[in-house]
Amino acid sequence: MIRVAIVDDHAVVRAGLRQFLSENVDLRVVAEASNGQEALDIVRKELCDVLLLDISMPGQSGVDALLAIKARAPNLPVLILSGFPEEHYATALLRQGAAGYLNKDCDPEEIVKAIRTVALGRRYITGAVAERLAEGLAGGGDKPPHEALSEREFQVFLRLAKGETIGQLAQSLSLSVKTVSTYRTRVMEKMALSSNSDLTYYAMKNGLIQ
Repeated sequence: MIRVAIVDDHAVVRAGLRQFLSENVDLRVVAEASNGQEALDIVRKELCDVLLLDISMPGQSGVDALLAIKARAPNLPVLILSGFPEEHYATALLRQGAAGYLNKDCDPEEIVKAIRTVALGRRYITGAVAERLAEGLAGGGDKPPHEALSEREFQVFLRLAKGETIGQLAQSLSLSVKTVSTYRTRVMEKMALSSNSDLTYYAMKNGLIQ
């Protein structure tokens, strides 16, 4: 039996997923959450074997929630279920530790297949994402700038985009102000941006924050 937790801020989405997943004898929905904080509570209590996570939620974004969840439970498979197309940032989230990325428009059977796959400790990657990953390895394709960031740079980018100061970042990440400033400089260079407001605009335009 695979214990599944569903994290989505829309009750109707959670209800639909719960109903569909309950029709599979090897899957059982054991917990639900509407935001990242509630998701962390589920993780702390070790209630599930697979966590389905929406990345567009009020308050703490799903991206931040993913980072927090992976810091707390690095071996818990987190399957991203998003309304954003895969090309927006599936590869970035996979680099942050997601076990798979699915668009909400996918066939429901694919969600079941993905849950079973990640529960076995494997990644679930659709054909479109596999192609994008291959393009990245080959150095081709028109990848969005944020996909060139390292895991730490991506984390710094998101926090700066949401208005955190370098001092606040240094404290929350247990880094020196100088180190955070260096990360900020790298982010700006890689993304060809010049100010924190540019970062915020980019992040909002690409659906990385709300």
